[in-house]
Amino acid sequence: EEYLMSKDVVLLEYEKQMFLDLVHADGLLVCAKGLGYERVLIHLLKAFSDAGNLVLVINSSDWEEHYYKSKMEPKYVHDVANTATERERVYLEGGLQFVSTRILVVDLLKQRIPIELITGIIVLRAHTIIESCQEAFALRLYRQKNKTGFVKAFSSSPEAFTIGYSHVERTMRNLFVKNLYIWPRFHATVRAALQPWQTQTIELHVPLSERMTSIQTHILDIMNFLVREIKRINRTVDMEAVTVENCVTKKFHKILQAQLDCIWHQLNSQTKLIVADLKILRSLMISTMYHDAVSAYALMKRYRSTEYALSNSGWTLLDAAEQIFKLSRQRVFNGQQEFEPEPCPKWQALTDLLTQDIPGDMRRCRRSEQPKVMILCQDARTCHQLKQYLTQGGPRFLLQQALHHEVPVGKLSDKYAKEGPQSRGAPSTKKESLKEEAVPPVPGLDELAQLLSETEAEGQHFEESYMLTMTQQARQEREEEQEEKQEQEEEEEGAGAIKSDPDASIFESIPELELLDITAALAGVLHQPYICLQTFKTEREGSMALEAKLEQLQPHYVVMYNTNVTAIRQLEVFEARRRFPPANRMKVYFLIHARTVEEQAYLTSLRREKAAFELIIDTKSKMVIPEYQDGKTDEAFILYKNHDEELVENNARTRQAGGQAPKVPKETPKVIVDMREFRSDLPCLIHKRGLEVLPLTITIGDYILTPEVCVERKSISDLIGSLNSGRLYNQCVQMQRHYAKPILLIEFDQNKPFHLQGKFMLSQQTTSANADIVQKLQLLTLHFPRLRLIWSPSPYATAQLFEELKLGKPEPDPKQAVALGSEDSAGGAGEQLHYNSGIYDFLLRLPGIHTRNIHTLIRRGGSLRQLLLRSQKELEDLLQSQESGRLLYDILHVAHLPEKDEVQGSTALLVAGKQFGAGSHNRFRKAAADSRRGRR
Repeated sequence: EEYLMSKDVVLLEYEKQMFLDLVHADGLLVCAKGLGYERVLIHLLKAFSDAGNLVLVINSSDWEEHYYKSKMEPKYVHDVANTATERERVYLEGGLQFVSTRILVVDLLKQRIPIELITGIIVLRAHTIIESCQEAFALRLYRQKNKTGFVKAFSSSPEAFTIGYSHVERTMRNLFVKNLYIWPRFHATVRAALQPWQTQTIELHVPLSERMTSIQTHILDIMNFLVREIKRINRTVDMEAVTVENCVTKKFHKILQAQLDCIWHQLNSQTKLIVADLKILRSLMISTMYHDAVSAYALMKRYRSTEYALSNSGWTLLDAAEQIFKLSRQRVFNGQQEFEPEPCPKWQALTDLLTQDIPGDMRRCRRSEQPKVMILCQDARTCHQLKQYLTQGGPRFLLQQALHHEVPVGKLSDKYAKEGPQSRGAPSTKKESLKEEAVPPVPGLDELAQLLSETEAEGQHFEESYMLTMTQQARQEREEEQEEKQEQEEEEEGAGAIKSDPDASIFESIPELELLDITAALAGVLHQPYICLQTFKTEREGSMALEAKLEQLQPHYVVMYNTNVTAIRQLEVFEARRRFPPANRMKVYFLIHARTVEEQAYLTSLRREKAAFELIIDTKSKMVIPEYQDGKTDEAFILYKNHDEELVENNARTRQAGGQAPKVPKETPKVIVDMREFRSDLPCLIHKRGLEVLPLTITIGDYILTPEVCVERKSISDLIGSLNSGRLYNQCVQMQRHYAKPILLIEFDQNKPFHLQGKFMLSQQTTSANADIVQKLQLLTLHFPRLRLIWSPSPYATAQLFEELKLGKPEPDPKQAVALGSEDSAGGAGEQLHYNSGIYDFLLRLPGIHTRNIHTLIRRGGSLRQLLLRSQKELEDLLQSQESGRLLYDILHVAHLPEKDEVQGSTALLVAGKQFGAGSHNRFRKAAADSRRGRR
């Protein structure tokens, strides 16, 4: 509280409350999207930033790390060093550290960090913490040695906690926290903080064009049909989430995929096709609603092909699909098949806002300075589209899109040619203007991939924000006007410019922005209206980009071109921080297609968040949290080994004279783990079962369980890759050479079926590839008879298996494990390494020679030539077995007759031998002659 009072801390009421809650006790804070725990976290970090404290921040994304570092004093923020010794030094300096969890886990295991001296750990994106992940592993290692440090976790994704059974309790258990702080938008403190400073909002309902409305209706019809179909086929599967309402919202496919993954191999092909088609229909819906007519038509055309018609669930054969294709064509070409695309409905509304409403409002408020307008869009693509529209005009942009998507333009309609893409100067002919516009298509990503990717920077040619102002031309014309009133009107409207040349665009880019120097840009355009196009979040700064832009720009007007819950709340919070009187507050315009999918998706996202919070609040009221859950007391048995052994000991006491026999102190079983394996969940789960994990860089195998047992772990995709590249063969050669019991562990994902042959499971290709893999595995087992294959359904099963394999076995030697396979190890490890490994492998393949007699043979056999000169009796003595001696003698001296079906082959070889000259293939010739005699 003193900290909040003393410094110039600008926090809203609810943020102060969040700060105090988290300072007083460890806990998990879940807040609504857009309310932003970022400021709270910054002040928390500032409060702890001191050389005497060591605070670790884990699980942050790149942009979060960059953002928080930029807000701290540089002397307290240390970058993670590359070498281990350097890192040890940096840890001892204290301050704040943003560490990647993989490095942290290894450093904790190797005790490079003074664990007892860590002040605390802050976990971001806490909803992603599951039992087996690296973050949970790091926290468990920390809590075992450090009982006083804090753990504070943050999450702004309430929906994530509703997936799966008792997700909140499990997450809190993995985080070792006992308190849960919930901050929804409907929280009384939040409402009280934001209510007095509300902005003036104006909703503009933009009607869709008739064709767009009917396309939307038809797509929804088809979705409805597919949803009914998928439920009819899978009556036994829980398909509650599959509703048309959910189909059009974001993240729907992730949720559905997570639900169906574990039974994917049991679903029939029709179901799989329907799931894929729902995704495609959603993309068509998005394209129709948000992209321009030409792009939407180009996308539709892709699903009109014969190949797609053969490989979908049958929706393209419905009447509604026919209508969709027809209507999207009509949006681009008129009745005479001339190119006349309809503009996006929101374009006109946006132009009216920028040229009439906002200037009019400026006059009413008698504002002297120039308006600053911010237009918010959902993705970089829409941002680019608006920039092109505002700087080039609609018709020109649509023609460019047609050329970019290779839509055959053919003939331009007269109406379109009139307003269309004429150049600024003397009107040129249509043909020339077409040439001029034939921009080579930018080599971006595949269009469909761009559309479906959730990221913002989809193509290489889309920026995430643009700055625009009125053009030079419009300005000069205005200055020529004499009357003051008219001049004032036009300065804001640019109306004269529009009338005099319908073609000239009224906005232009500001080049200074390319260096992202907004203040310089603003200084350069003092007397001009100023427009900023911005996406809701960017790749570099995430959702903080919007907040930063608002701070820098301080806009008077915000136009929400698309709706987004997070952005709306960020605007509310921004306004509440500024505390302006009503007259000076921002005006927010919403451009929304009322009663359409767009509005529905927005309402669904609100409803979902509210439902998620209600569930979390309900869970909190019923949740039972044991005292020891924070791991700070001694009874925190979740930190230690399962207590199975104690039971065993009780039973064993009767055999040890009632427990009087002296107890042997138990040694913790050890597993040597290769450093590269810390990307997987397995080391965490092994440690959880009470085995000690030793991270080392080893060249042979991934896990060493005992001096004899070495395990190479492969996931399914890894197995396919290394079988095809031949890497697995070399790994098995090495393992077999150095260890008595080499094991190949094939581990499946726990969320997917334990099923190799299913379609789409083993690989995305057809079944021929599956058969191929199985054949290669068979060859592998033939080549390496000692190699054991272990199939494991999940990392949990593997950890249990490792524990059982180690029971009663000696512990592995770390020094030897590291030495094996390295260059200088030849002398130290076992007898067989004195010999040339190539000769060793060759001899092992000869009949009669096996691991038990090969060493004697190599020591006493001399060379291969001497071996050929020995008699059968000598070989029998050498190998100490009559049978082995006979087999070896036969392979070296007797010509082997081929089988019956090989005789034809040998005859063919004889013919070939005659062509290539005498003397070759004597053995085959003799065999073929004998077989002929036998036939006679």
